[in-house]
Amino acid sequence: MKIRAVIVEDSRLARNELKELIKLHDDLELVGEAGNVDDGAELIETEIPDLLFLDINMPEKDGFDLLEMLDDVPITVFTTAYDEYAIKSFEYNALDYLLKPVSNKRFDMALEKVRAKMVSKQENTPTNNKLTENSQIFIKDGESCWLVKIGDISLFEIVGNYTRVYFENKKPMLYKSLNQVEEKLPKDSFFRANRQQIVNTNYIENVVSWFNGKLKLTLKNGEEVEVSRRQSYIFKERMSL
Repeated sequence: MKIRAVIVEDSRLARNELKELIKLHDDLELVGEAGNVDDGAELIETEIPDLLFLDINMPEKDGFDLLEMLDDVPITVFTTAYDEYAIKSFEYNALDYLLKPVSNKRFDMALEKVRAKMVSKQENTPTNNKLTENSQIFIKDGESCWLVKIGDISLFEIVGNYTRVYFENKKPMLYKSLNQVEEKLPKDSFFRANRQQIVNTNYIENVVSWFNGKLKLTLKNGEEVEVSRRQSYIFKERMSL
């Protein structure tokens, strides 16, 4: 299994060091490199890599800004010369981080984590520009940030011009409209309940008849969602009720 990787790093020396380490592994294929965030975002959207080696501290925009620009975040290994970034990177749910200069041993350890992640992530590359349940999205809300697997999200909800995302016990804001989100979601597991909400049908715990031909859904996290009359008909057909 070839692991397609890209490097986003502003230091040419650091990029060259990573490229030499990549050459030592037959299952790694470098498909591109970029020296800044904007070029990196374009590269990732074009190549759709499995693995991203990402520098955190770059001029103008940093590595976290890059993640915020992506619809689907690859497996991410941060590279940094600053140890204080290590803890923060794990708040972002990065797979690993590498302190520069990167040793062969430490690179090999990170790569083993990547291989294990690849084995467990069967649908790692969307084929039609859509997200899968295994795709990751990046959410930044104030000082808190997450890399969240689509399948772990139970509900999307309009709040003004933004979208609230429900996962675990978190409810951060995603700076995209609900319509933008809906275009990317896997249709087999997400359902537009009404104008304000999209639910993950895997998280529905109970369905009851409601007023005027509507349905009310109770999710596993306790949230209740009222399905519009029109969508209730569609929901019944889809779920064979």
